[in-house]
Amino acid sequence: MTTAEPVGTDRTGAPASLTARHPRVPAARLLAELVPPRHFAHESFETYRPDPAHPSQARALDRLREVAGTLAAPVRGGWWRRRSAADAPAVYLDGGFGVGKTHLLASLAHAVGHERTTYGTFVELTHLVGALGFAATVDALGERRLLCIDEFELDDPGDTVMMSRLLRELTDRGVAIAATSNTLPDALGEGRFAAEDFLREIQALAARFEVLRIDGEDHRHRDVTTHAATLDADAVRALVAGRDDAALDDFDTLLGHLAGVHPSRYGALLDGVDLVGLTGVHQVTEQDVALRLVVLVDRLYDRDVPVALAGGVGVGGGTGTDLFTDEMLAGGYRKKYYRALSRLGALAAEGAALAAAR
Repeated sequence: MTTAEPVGTDRTGAPASLTARHPRVPAARLLAELVPPRHFAHESFETYRPDPAHPSQARALDRLREVAGTLAAPVRGGWWRRRSAADAPAVYLDGGFGVGKTHLLASLAHAVGHERTTYGTFVELTHLVGALGFAATVDALGERRLLCIDEFELDDPGDTVMMSRLLRELTDRGVAIAATSNTLPDALGEGRFAAEDFLREIQALAARFEVLRIDGEDHRHRDVTTHAATLDADAVRALVAGRDDAALDDFDTLLGHLAGVHPSRYGALLDGVDLVGLTGVHQVTEQDVALRLVVLVDRLYDRDVPVALAGGVGVGGGTGTDLFTDEMLAGGYRKKYYRALSRLGALAAEGAALAAAR
């Protein structure tokens, strides 16, 4: 059971604050939350529509149906499982934005069954190891038939080496692996770079992985969003006022609070929250602070929580200043920052729409 302060107004009638929450999350919940994101909760192989102009999409769909059929078969005991370890499927979905990689990965998870599947992003899995410890993570994930890793990232050598070891331990136990690439925003449609780096970084596992190249156009036909709609502070306060499912925080205070909460608990920090208001939003200049903010944005996006922003930073409002510095956007973690900007842009647009509808 998670322990966290409830949302809603406090005794003075002021909106609730995320900084007042200090969630304690048991291991069982961390594992239970490793499922496909809400956006893909109802997707399946049947709802994926391959583009006839790009036959690789249909080929990937057919191959994943085969993998699902293999993994859906009953496991007949420990000896059979050990014997089959070398034959456990391991597939890597490689392609640009919007070609359906996550849709297919979630569909595979649904087809195999949630009780047999662990599904998480690369970052979520590294945080799980940090929270539980390596051995406990291997034991927990080793009980499943399939591990799905969305957005496999190669920007942190330490995390990549750790994940390589984790995958090796799991495949030795007969756990199948399915992963998607995380293509750089300035290399849309260029997936082979990610595949080659992935295979090089997991040297011992490279021979086991089957790369499924998925070509195509971005079905969402959208640019990478680096600016989000902003409001003035009074509008943000008015929007969250009186809502029992809303939280209101000062940006700096929240960033400071995140430093004292393990990233694996950021999801629990949002329990019962359906709207977040942030005032005093400004450019983040310290990398450790920025990376924690990226994780929070990911958890907000996973839960479809609109965000109402107020501040002087150019995540909207045309000031020309981005939430992250130019150095960050050009550095080794740029994938994470561009993803966060895109997702925050979508969530802030929802927050601005709620304010306009009042």
